[in-house]
Formats: sequence, C-alpha cells, structure tokens
Amino acid sequence: MVNTEKNKGTIAAISISKKRGIPKSNVNSALLIANRGIEGDVHADGSHRQISLLANESIEKMKANTSIKLRPGIFAENITTLAINYRGITIGTQIKIGNDSVLEVTQIGKECHNRCAIYESAGNCIMPDEGVFAKVIKGGLININDVIEVLNDE
Repeated sequence: MVNTEKNKGTIAAISISKKRGIPKSNVNSALLIANRGIEGDVHADGSHRQISLLANESIEKMKANTSIKLRPGIFAENITTLAINYRGITIGTQIKIGNDSVLEVTQIGKECHNRCAIYESAGNCIMPDEGVFAKVIKGGLININDVIEVLNDE
C-alpha cells in the first residue's frame, strides 16, 4: 500500500546485519533504540549514521540497468521506502515512522573509499548518491508497511 501524499510513504523492507560492508538480511519488524539504532544491527553504535534509508525507486531504477538480481538490503540500507523523495531532504529533517518512532537526518549520501562487497556484487553502489543516514530520536517497534512521514522538509 503506497500513500501518494507528497511527504508520506511506506516501509518496503527492513534489513539488518551483524557485519559492516555486506548486504543486509530482511526482517519483518525491528526495534529502534533512541541514540543507538536498530537492535541487532552493526550500526547500532550511537554514531551519527545509526540508520540508513534508501528509496525502493532507486533500487528499481538500477535494476533496469543491470542483469544482477537486486533486492532491498543489498546496498546495506536498513530501511527501504516507497514514495519518499529524498532529493529535497536536508540534514536536520525529522522523519516519523509508524506511530512512535522519530529519526533525524544526519547525512546525505556517503563517501566510498574503496569498492566494498556491495559494489562488487551489484556492479555499483547507489548509497553514496542516493542514501540517507539518520539517528534515532525516539525509538519504538517498526514494521514493513508502516507509514513513514517527512515531518519538516522545506
């Protein structure tokens, strides 16, 4: 189910991993912990990149240009979304997920210093240009298909 309002979408997938630099495994739900990240994920370390988000539309766009099988989590993103346009989002923007959880955007894209396992398996990595990173302001349980809403985009 996709909400077509400008600043709302849904969670298409939630993904976690125990190691850095590898594709993540999909789960049906996850617990967001304030000032930490997703319980059980390697990035739940209290840094400024506790959660990574990527639009499913970005994955689909890349699928059209490769023969490699791509899926949510392949780019090591934690939350794959539907119908959220990250192009206008800025650092400090807050994002609400479900009834309780709130994230704050801390970084747009990232610098890749070398070709990681994701790049090697997918032939490219879209996180440097299209990924968004955030910290957990208010934790809670999140589920696939939860509404995700950009609260204060300009």
